Amino acid sequence: MTSLPITGVFNDAYIAELYESFLRDPASVDTSWRQFFQLAASLSGGAAAPRADAAYLRAVAGAAGLVQAVRQYGHLAVQLDPLGSQPLGAAELSPEFHGITEHDLSTIPGAALGFDQVATAAEAVARLREWYSSTIGFEFEHIEDEGEREWFREQIEQGGGAMRRVLTPEEKQTVLRRLTEVDGLERFLGRVFLGHKRFSIEGTDVLVPMLDASIEHAAGMGAQDVVVGMAHRGRLDVLAYILDVSMASIFSEFEGKPAAPTAASDTGDVKYHLGASTEKALPDGRRLAVTLVPNPSHLEFVDPVVQGVARAKQMRGRGERRKAKEGAVSGDGAVSQELEPSLVSPVSSLVLPILIHGDASFTGEGVVAETLNLSALRGYSTGGTLHIIANNQVGFTTDPRDGRSTYYASDLAKGFGVPIMHVNGDDAEACLAATWLALAYRERFSKDVLIDVVGYRRHGHNETDEPAYTQPLLYQAVRAHPTPREVWGARLEREGIVTADGVKQLDAEVQDSLQAVYDTIKAEDESREETGEKRDGRKSERQLPGVERAGEGHAEPDDTGVKAEQLIALNERLLTWPTEFHPNPKLARQLERRRTALSAGEEGRIDWGHAEALAWASVLMEGTSVRISGQDAERGTFSHRQAVLHDVENGSTYVALEHLPGATGHFAIYNSPLSETAVMGFEYGYSVASPRTLVLWEAQYGDFANVAAPIIDQFIAAGYAKWGQRSGLVLLLPHGYEGGGPEHSSARLERYLQLAAEDNLCIAYPSTPAQYFHILRRHAVLAERRPLVLMQPKSLLRLPQAASHLSDLTSGAFRPVIDDPVAQTPEQVQRLIFCTGKLYYDLAAQSRDGLGVALVRVEELYPWPHEAVQQVLDRYTAVREVVWAQEEPKNMGAWTLVAPRLRAAVGNATPIQYVGRPERASPAEGYPGPSAQEQERIVKEALGSGVRAMSHEL
Repeated sequence: MTSLPITGVFNDAYIAELYESFLRDPASVDTSWRQFFQLAASLSGGAAAPRADAAYLRAVAGAAGLVQAVRQYGHLAVQLDPLGSQPLGAAELSPEFHGITEHDLSTIPGAALGFDQVATAAEAVARLREWYSSTIGFEFEHIEDEGEREWFREQIEQGGGAMRRVLTPEEKQTVLRRLTEVDGLERFLGRVFLGHKRFSIEGTDVLVPMLDASIEHAAGMGAQDVVVGMAHRGRLDVLAYILDVSMASIFSEFEGKPAAPTAASDTGDVKYHLGASTEKALPDGRRLAVTLVPNPSHLEFVDPVVQGVARAKQMRGRGERRKAKEGAVSGDGAVSQELEPSLVSPVSSLVLPILIHGDASFTGEGVVAETLNLSALRGYSTGGTLHIIANNQVGFTTDPRDGRSTYYASDLAKGFGVPIMHVNGDDAEACLAATWLALAYRERFSKDVLIDVVGYRRHGHNETDEPAYTQPLLYQAVRAHPTPREVWGARLEREGIVTADGVKQLDAEVQDSLQAVYDTIKAEDESREETGEKRDGRKSERQLPGVERAGEGHAEPDDTGVKAEQLIALNERLLTWPTEFHPNPKLARQLERRRTALSAGEEGRIDWGHAEALAWASVLMEGTSVRISGQDAERGTFSHRQAVLHDVENGSTYVALEHLPGATGHFAIYNSPLSETAVMGFEYGYSVASPRTLVLWEAQYGDFANVAAPIIDQFIAAGYAKWGQRSGLVLLLPHGYEGGGPEHSSARLERYLQLAAEDNLCIAYPSTPAQYFHILRRHAVLAERRPLVLMQPKSLLRLPQAASHLSDLTSGAFRPVIDDPVAQTPEQVQRLIFCTGKLYYDLAAQSRDGLGVALVRVEELYPWPHEAVQQVLDRYTAVREVVWAQEEPKNMGAWTLVAPRLRAAVGNATPIQYVGRPERASPAEGYPGPSAQEQERIVKEALGSGVRAMSHEL
């Protein structure tokens, strides 16, 4: 079938002029017109006697324009709303818009439009209307690649393929059973647990059969995992019927008797935020893992987390396949490394990511756009995600006209070249056809695809809400409308597949089954109350197998040093590149200093980037993979890393950390897009699913992480307490007051300290490259993973006084507290100053002769190092004043956390003083001059050589 890209209304004289030109020289007209005239020439007059009737040619051109319009705008005529509101329609879909009539269509042979199998253009247009304007609306003409657009046309217009698959009677009954189960569970919960919030799926019930079909398709394609992300609406049905969480567990949670604790505090989360995992047994004996990722009420922020989980699982699956092929899989099937090839796309068929969105949140929350932008990037691609919008046609109480500036909720996806299908949520068969087509597209092109399922919300935002207050007309229609189960059952009755009594009997069976489970757990509870027996938790149903496990067998080491000869050998490998590779000469000379730094012994100076590279190289050799991303992460914001070298002659790249002989871990580094929320969420998800990978996210400046506050607050800080979900993500946050202004001075240390409780985080401010080296190595092997937040330096990156030596890396471990290295006579110290990071060097640069002052660095702020601080205090027996000095304002930085802890260690007899900036609304001064003056004041007051510090008695 030939498709002519001709549209619009054409002037007869213009067409006649073009046609005459074509007759004189076919090459003189545009290709589309040449194809058109060649077809027109083969009409009734035959090729030897082409018809030169301009009016007739105009009619054919108009018909061709109508054909193109139906393909492009046919979705606007699809009856999408189950409640009956009329589709928008489009003038382009009428023959008159194109300057012709229905009668004209009956006079034009179908072959003139490329439809050889029909007699007339009228028949061709009728078929196109059936395909494009009846049950599914298609939007794919915005896709840049013509091959993809042609694929869709073939799938829609030609026989075979996903769009021509017809459900068998047995399959239709299976769908009826699933819709009955979903509808039955919602009605049962509403009746038995009256007034409880459940965020029911009612109105978009077909989502569950669509998930069934997706899992079946993934299994057929050889997938190992399906990873699902969704908000709270309909989550209980997905947990019950897709994740196999027992009804007993769900009912118990409604009764306020949750599963077993997931953390020491047993805070947990509401039932419609929880995740779960299950394994589906496949007919061929394989097992397919299905994971529903936990999600907070920030509806769409799980989107990048799912992408990270999926990517990690794909890389692990790739590694397992490669290991198996090489015969390197151990007897228990374990694999020691997770491969993350930086230049190779993941195998999309290994893992299918599915994201279920809300119509209002898909349009309204910016993290959706950020996540879509990740889909084709080499460091973040998952080979295509199936997106489904559960379109309720209302956001909380907000009408779509007040919630978005676009006609469709899905329009955002067009900007990323995502094909879109719109379907009526009451038409289960059409919804399944759209699912099959979407997954076929994803399998063929490894790209994202979206289905907009238009339904409704039978109740308010939650079941205690009265929606008629704000949408009276909408909810008149909702209450009068039959449920999806009833609509589908009536259809099957008309088709003679089931009887009305059969539909009722099936519903009764579902209700009886639910009642039986409920009666059983009630009887068990009554029995326990009589005997005093405690309820057994059901933690296993909520855990995420393969997601939250830490690296078993790894104990926290007492010594994270690396032998000198090994570091020297690694250093040589990091400074070696192929002979045909030509790095920037200036950079090559800078890197050469790293060779001198190790060969010069105690005279050599190891800077921050050098220590980092050695830490990564050493853990790679020990079997831990490393993945780091962030804006400009490859070179580092301050040019201190240079992990990726660029050839000055041909632009090729070389990453020495990817070429370490004998390394059993894999290294990957990516410059991220200009996104904090989605990229941090992605790396969090990756760290959750890849426990033996050291995953790092670097902020260009520390305050950039502010943009990702929901990821930090609701996933990183609270994920374990709420969901039992562990993460070892490392946040690298440049921090320090060097006159850079309010935005690029503070990484907002205080925010992370405020979030710290129950050992949920490790928050540190290393002051030397060696400290950074050791804390990275310690974190790579922790038995119980938790996120690590590191305040990173800027001015210290190359500061000679902050440099480390080879011996600092060959033995010892990270020190949470560093005592003053020059205070040789502790009994003479009367003023003990505690501080962190950069400020230490500002203080140490000043003369302390005769001041009786010692400087102590607190390197790990949380968990607070009680014992180490106490040991320092016990050493200085003559101390009369204890000072906490910081660069940050008093209401920021570490003071609020430190003050009560220092008081507990010091006791009440010794005053504790605060020195730093006063309480402020903004973190820092806007100009270098005032900033330097304030910094000088803080140093003087801390040392006691200027105006006395303001005393803060606790």
